Amino acid sequence: MSYHKIEDLEVYLLAEDFSNKIWDITMKWDFFAKDTVGKQVCNAADSISANIAEGYGRFHYKENKNFCYYSRGSIVETKSFLRKMKYRKLVDEDNYNVLLKELETIHFKLNAYIKYIGRNPSA
Repeated sequence: MSYHKIEDLEVYLLAEDFSNKIWDITMKWDFFAKDTVGKQVCNAADSISANIAEGYGRFHYKENKNFCYYSRGSIVETKSFLRKMKYRKLVDEDNYNVLLKELETIHFKLNAYIKYIGRNPSA
């Protein structure tokens, strides 16, 4: 398995798509919700793919892994905001479950990518 560009990396594409969905959802909220939870959940979700990309662009595989760990932290942070969104009725139960499932898939695939990086330093 060899990646020549970031767009070849499935976990990156999934994370990018996920953050765009979060953006689309939050753009429909009122000012207060956007200004509080909206900004934070967008930043957290954007950080998932951004850290994958930054690590991918680094020279050494250890740096790549380190940025993937940051990305994994952003996944957990985003999950926390999803729970707040559900509780505060900013997203309905069905959409919450879909988003949570997507986030869990990204988390699983990111863990697999981190393991791959460790076995293949040229990744």
